Amino acid sequence: MSYQPTQRTTPSRYANKRMHYDEATVHSILDEALFCTVSYSVDNQPFSIPTGFVRKEDKLYIHGSVGSHFLREIEKGIPVCLSVMLTDALVVAKSAFNHSVNYRSVTVFSNAERIDDYDRKALFFKELTEKMVPGSWGYLRPMTPSEVKKTMLLSFDLKEVSAKVRSGMPMDDEEDQALPIWSGLIPIPSKRLTPMPDELSRAIPLPSHLSY
Repeated sequence: MSYQPTQRTTPSRYANKRMHYDEATVHSILDEALFCTVSYSVDNQPFSIPTGFVRKEDKLYIHGSVGSHFLREIEKGIPVCLSVMLTDALVVAKSAFNHSVNYRSVTVFSNAERIDDYDRKALFFKELTEKMVPGSWGYLRPMTPSEVKKTMLLSFDLKEVSAKVRSGMPMDDEEDQALPIWSGLIPIPSKRLTPMPDELSRAIPLPSHLSY
């Protein structure tokens, strides 16, 4: 399955080399990324808000307080652009002009839909919690009905979507390739380190799901 390219999801450069519209590539990037940036405009004033999210099937979900000005604006159905980027390596060429970054990114154009159904909201919290801290949902104190009701849930259809990926070594100019200057990659992986307890948890054993 693939998304159909549109004018907004077709770039002016590297359209054939770096663009991907297949669901497998798009979904893998969205499922690995923990945060997205939500961009929109109100009265010609642009806003760009980073937030946590989760993808489930063909929708992307975000949440926040029912009093959030940000969510209350975009729930009206105004156009929204959501983006994520994962950085894999710094690409070090023999010239600064040819330096680059190996990355995987997704851009989504959509409109928000508010979800008020209690069961769908509760399921979202489980999905998001398991994405952020895998294995923790059954360990934590269960969410209360009041907490669910105090939270607004918005979904976005994944229809107008594209992924852009850069991988591989530097692309030095032919006349630079013989220069005695080091070139290559500096990996910058994102990984989870050993958890640090707060003052109230120093005597509590680290649960197995947090043993990275």
